[in-house]
Amino acid sequence: MSARKRQRIRLVAIGLVLLVASTVLIIVGIGQGGQFFRLPSEIVENPPREGQTIRLGGLVADWQRGETHAFMVTDTEVSIPVRYTGIVPDLFAEGADTIVTGRMEGDTFMADEVLAKHDEEYRPKELTDAFEDRGIDIDG
Repeated sequence: MSARKRQRIRLVAIGLVLLVASTVLIIVGIGQGGQFFRLPSEIVENPPREGQTIRLGGLVADWQRGETHAFMVTDTEVSIPVRYTGIVPDLFAEGADTIVTGRMEGDTFMADEVLAKHDEEYRPKELTDAFEDRGIDIDG
């Protein structure tokens, strides 16, 4: 076999290895970020791993303001208590849509970030779709 042919075979092999590696990275990335958030009932049905960072989405209920905000995130079927230390967005209010990022500690969700809808008439499509998929009517 000529040196030129061996070099071509080596380049093809390296290309295949790189292609497989990039495919694996893409699949892993999609698996980690494929779902924007989980509803409270989904978390109760399938709890996250200890210390796993997730996004929890739903409606704000029973908001107690303070240095550390305490509120519930509900999908009208299940409610999860949330604790957040920091400033909440201006449009954050009871009954408003929210998505919080953080982790479960026991039965309480410890939030690192709190997002609220940015317009009174707007509801994130992901939140609306998730409620509709579970047969929940959040518009009354």
